[in-house]
Parts: sequence; structure tokens; C-alpha cells
Amino acid sequence: MIEALPLLMFVVLFGSLFTGFPVAFCLGGVGFLFTCIGSATGALEMSQVLGLLPKRLFNNVVASDILIAVPLFILMGMILERTRIAEDLLKSMAHFFRRMRGGLAISVIIVGALMAASTGIVGATVVTMTVMSLPTMLKAQYDKSLSCGTIAASGTLGQIIPPSIVLILLGDQLDVSVGKLFQAAMLPGILLVVAYMVYIFGVCLIKPQLAPPAQEDDDDISLKELLWHLLPALFLIVLVLGTIIAGYATPTEAAGCGAVGAFVLALMKGRITKLALFEASIKTVEISAMVVFILAGAQLFSLVFQQLNGTEQVIGLLGNNELTAPQFIYIIMIVVFLLGFFLDFIEICFIVVPIIIPVLKAFGIDTEEGLVFIGILLALNLQTSFLTPPFGFSLFYLKGSAPPEIKTTDIYKGIIPFILIQLVVITLVWFFPQELIWSVVEYFNG
Repeated sequence: MIEALPLLMFVVLFGSLFTGFPVAFCLGGVGFLFTCIGSATGALEMSQVLGLLPKRLFNNVVASDILIAVPLFILMGMILERTRIAEDLLKSMAHFFRRMRGGLAISVIIVGALMAASTGIVGATVVTMTVMSLPTMLKAQYDKSLSCGTIAASGTLGQIIPPSIVLILLGDQLDVSVGKLFQAAMLPGILLVVAYMVYIFGVCLIKPQLAPPAQEDDDDISLKELLWHLLPALFLIVLVLGTIIAGYATPTEAAGCGAVGAFVLALMKGRITKLALFEASIKTVEISAMVVFILAGAQLFSLVFQQLNGTEQVIGLLGNNELTAPQFIYIIMIVVFLLGFFLDFIEICFIVVPIIIPVLKAFGIDTEEGLVFIGILLALNLQTSFLTPPFGFSLFYLKGSAPPEIKTTDIYKGIIPFILIQLVVITLVWFFPQELIWSVVEYFNG
């Protein structure tokens, strides 16, 4: 009975998550429940758990310098979204490329990449691009599924292109340099953008009727107008991402500069209002509080799991099966991918990663290089959780903002090719880490 408690913890946790109860309270509640059960069965000492918990919460949550970057990056993204700077960029880019076959889809991918590199907020990106681009794409006779898939996939680029919230959280959980994670994620992120664009070009060649060029007679937007809307995003990318990768600022320092930079840009464009700042601030507090509460609940859950010898059971199970380190990573990647159908990336990050870290170290993957490699694979994998039905958050954002004629089946059909593209990119990163990861890290640290 006692040996089954760690496995039973996960069964109860997933059962409680499907009830719709807040994730943070599910994690903390299940942790406390099994503290009581473990104490009653003699599997652990309740006083030991309650004695260790405050120290873990302080060291891993309250005193974490890395986590300070999370609300600052969120604030930066919310300011850009609420002051319509991101909307201006999307409108001008779509208008500039609209006469090219597949040009609207290409513009959505480019803007998604630029917004990812300047904000990293998936929800704001998907909603903005859905509201502004989807009606235009449908008016231009674009296929519904292709339009929905392009918008949903492009909106998730903020999960792998730095500055990415998931990379910050993974850096905190894996205890590795977030700056090196950002460096390592650059080429995989660019490769993903290029792969999306190649897919669009391929669709246009094979089935040109799915993405026809626009036929309007109005004048094209000038290059000067395009640059006026493009330069703010490039400025933030250089300010935030450039300073981190070049080693001039920590992620937390760069996040602060990015939030101030977004405010200054909005001020220069005359977009700062009390309402915009209030809405951006409220949304930042809501998302940040959610992250902190989930992390606190995950600390209790993982602590109880370890006190019940769950980590040793996992290591023993894998050792009995004589798995190699690569085989273990295969299993973890498959598990994370499948969990992405039902759980959010934050939940997976805080539930799975603390459990697998001791196992990774038992397999000898305890160097910074090895953990950075695992972090990039996990980040790419976690990105798919936004696209995989039935609980992909990008799908919810898109459906909630889309015109009534867009059906759920249109969205599901459209995202399938992009999920396959992400799996291909993960495979390429696995087989070519030197070219896609370490070449960039060595360049900036050599």
C-alpha cells in the first residue's frame, strides 16, 4: 500500500484537474492530502514536510531572481497589446504582403515571430492576430483551416523564441542559465519560422486556390509606413533579447528595460491612457499570480512525492528495465507530448520537470550543457501543448475571437500540419544539436 502512494498521487491529481478546479489548488490540495495519508500510514513524517516546505517556498519561489522576469515580460506584452502597437504592425505587414500568393499567411508568421521576440505572450498574440487577420484572410478567399492553423501556430512561437516565459520557468526548474537557454533556442526558433513559411509556399504551389493573392485596387503601403510600425518591435528585440544574449544584462534586468521600453514606445505614439495601463496592469497581476500559486502548489506536491520515495521508485523502475539515457529522454518526450493534450505548459513544467531532474542526474545528465539541451527539447515539446486538442489554449483563444463561420473542426484540421512540423523540428534538434544549439552558444560564449 505504502509503495503505491506516489503513483496514486498522480492518479488523484489528474482526476482533480479534470474537474476544472484551479490547478494551483489541485497541486497543493493533493500534496496536503497525501501528507496526511502518508503520516497516517507511517510513510512520512508530517512535521518533516511542514518543516521543509517554508524553506523550499522561499528558496524556489520568493527568493528566485529569475522569476522576477516573468511579470515584467508579461507587462511588456500587455502594454504592446493594449496600446495597439502590435495591432499596427500586423495591419501594415499584412497590407504590404497581401498581393503575393500566400502573402497574408506569410505576414502572419512574420508578425508572430516578431511579437514572440518582443513579448512572448501567446494569448495576446493569438487574439490580436485572429481579430485583425482572420477576417481579412477569409475575405481574400483563404481556406478556413489554413488560416486558422497559421494564426494558431504563429501565436505559439513565443514559447520557443526568446524571451520566452517557458524558457525562464525551465531555467528556474532545471537550475541552468536562462541566458544560455535563450542563446540555444535562437536557431530552433528560426528553423520553426522558416519551416512554417516553407509549408505555406508549398501549399501555394500545390493548391494555389487555398491562398490566393489579394485583388483590391487600393494603393500598397509604403516602405516608410511599414518601417514606422516595424521599428518599435525591432527596437524591443534588440533592447531585450540583444542585451541578454550579448551578456550585457540578466533576463530580469532586460525584462525591466523591455517593460519601460514598451511604455516609452506607447507614449511616443500617443497611445498611453489610464484605461490601457490599468488593463495591462490587472492582466499582468492575474497571470503572474497564477504562475506563483501554481509554483507554490507544485513545490508541496513534489516535496511530498520525494518524501514518499517516489523519485527512488522511478529510478528503480527505469533501472530494472535497463533503459539508457536516450531511451529515457524518448519516454519523457512522449509523455510530455501526450500530457500536452490535457494540461497547460505551466502545469507540465511544474509537475513533470521536478520529478525527472533526479532521474536525469542518475543517468549522468547533470552538466549545464546536458540540461540546456533537455530544456530546449522540452520547450519545443511544450509548445505543442498550445495546439493539441482538446485543451490547446491557442485553440481556445482563436475560437473565442474568430468570426461565427469558423467551426472547431476548421481549427483542428488546420493545426495538424503545424503540429507535424514541430515534431520534425524536435527531431532535427535531437539529431543535429551541434549545428542548431551549440554553434550559437559557442559563438556568444567563445
